[in-house]
Amino acid sequence: MKQWCVYILRCADGTLYTGMTDDFPRRLEQHRSGKGAKYTRGRGPLEPVYREDCESMSEALKREYAIKQLPRRKKLELITQGNYTTPQDT
Repeated sequence: MKQWCVYILRCADGTLYTGMTDDFPRRLEQHRSGKGAKYTRGRGPLEPVYREDCESMSEALKREYAIKQLPRRKKLELITQGNYTTPQDT
Protein backbone atom coordinates (compact mmCIF):
# COMPACT_ATOMS: atom_id res chain seq x y z
CA MET A 1 0.00 0.00 0.00
CA LYS A 2 1.35 3.41 -0.98
CA GLN A 3 2.01 5.99 1.72
CA TRP A 4 0.73 9.37 0.58
CA CYS A 5 1.79 12.66 2.09
CA VAL A 6 1.28 16.38 1.77
CA TYR A 7 4.34 18.61 2.04
CA ILE A 8 5.40 22.24 2.05
CA LEU A 9 8.67 23.48 0.58
CA ARG A 10 10.23 26.85 1.35
CA CYS A 11 11.75 28.33 -1.79
CA ALA A 12 14.88 30.50 -1.79
CA ASP A 13 12.73 33.58 -2.43
CA GLY A 14 10.78 32.86 0.78
CA THR A 15 7.62 31.64 -0.92
CA LEU A 16 5.94 28.38 0.07
CA TYR A 17 4.95 25.55 -2.26
CA THR A 18 2.46 22.86 -1.22
CA GLY A 19 2.25 19.49 -2.95
CA MET A 20 1.41 15.83 -2.44
CA THR A 21 3.06 12.57 -3.42
CA ASP A 22 3.35 8.87 -2.70
CA ASP A 23 7.18 9.01 -2.81
CA PHE A 24 8.49 12.09 -1.03
CA PRO A 25 12.25 11.60 -1.57
CA ARG A 26 11.71 11.06 -5.33
CA ARG A 27 9.39 14.07 -5.61
CA LEU A 28 11.77 16.33 -3.68
CA GLU A 29 14.59 15.33 -6.03
CA GLN A 30 12.37 16.13 -9.01
CA HIS A 31 11.69 19.60 -7.60
CA ARG A 32 15.37 20.21 -6.89
CA SER A 33 16.46 19.05 -10.35
CA GLY A 34 13.96 21.34 -12.10
CA LYS A 35 11.68 18.50 -13.19
CA GLY A 36 9.04 19.06 -10.51
CA ALA A 37 6.28 21.64 -10.50
CA LYS A 38 6.71 24.63 -12.78
CA TYR A 39 6.38 26.93 -9.76
CA THR A 40 9.50 25.57 -8.06
CA ARG A 41 11.75 25.79 -11.12
CA GLY A 42 14.35 28.49 -10.65
CA ARG A 43 13.31 29.08 -7.03
CA GLY A 44 15.92 26.82 -5.41
CA PRO A 45 17.38 25.86 -3.16
CA LEU A 46 14.21 24.26 -1.84
CA GLU A 47 13.88 23.37 1.82
CA PRO A 48 11.25 20.88 3.01
CA VAL A 49 9.61 22.45 6.06
CA TYR A 50 6.42 20.44 6.60
CA ARG A 51 5.14 16.96 5.89
CA GLU A 52 1.91 15.25 6.85
CA ASP A 53 1.22 11.59 6.13
CA CYS A 54 -2.18 10.67 4.72
CA GLU A 55 -4.08 7.38 4.58
CA SER A 56 -4.96 7.58 0.88
CA MET A 57 -4.56 9.58 -2.30
CA SER A 58 -8.03 11.01 -1.79
CA GLU A 59 -7.17 12.20 1.72
CA ALA A 60 -3.90 13.72 0.43
CA LEU A 61 -5.70 15.59 -2.35
CA LYS A 62 -8.23 17.01 0.10
CA ARG A 63 -5.57 18.01 2.60
CA GLU A 64 -3.39 19.60 -0.10
CA TYR A 65 -6.36 21.67 -1.26
CA ALA A 66 -7.18 22.70 2.32
CA ILE A 67 -3.60 23.81 2.98
CA LYS A 68 -3.43 25.72 -0.31
CA GLN A 69 -6.53 27.68 0.76
CA LEU A 70 -4.87 28.86 3.97
CA PRO A 71 -3.37 32.34 4.12
CA ARG A 72 0.43 32.45 4.40
CA ARG A 73 0.21 33.26 8.13
CA LYS A 74 -1.71 30.04 8.79
CA LYS A 75 0.72 28.00 6.71
CA LEU A 76 3.60 29.38 8.78
CA GLU A 77 1.71 28.42 11.96
CA LEU A 78 1.29 24.90 10.58
CA ILE A 79 5.03 24.73 9.87
CA THR A 80 5.97 25.93 13.37
CA GLN A 81 3.89 23.13 14.90
CA GLY A 82 6.82 20.94 13.88
CA ASN A 83 5.00 18.19 11.98
CA TYR A 84 7.94 17.59 9.65
CA THR A 85 9.87 14.35 9.31
CA THR A 86 13.03 14.20 7.23
CA PRO A 87 13.06 12.01 4.10
CA GLN A 88 15.42 9.61 5.89
CA ASP A 89 12.66 8.95 8.45
CA THR A 90 10.30 7.60 5.79
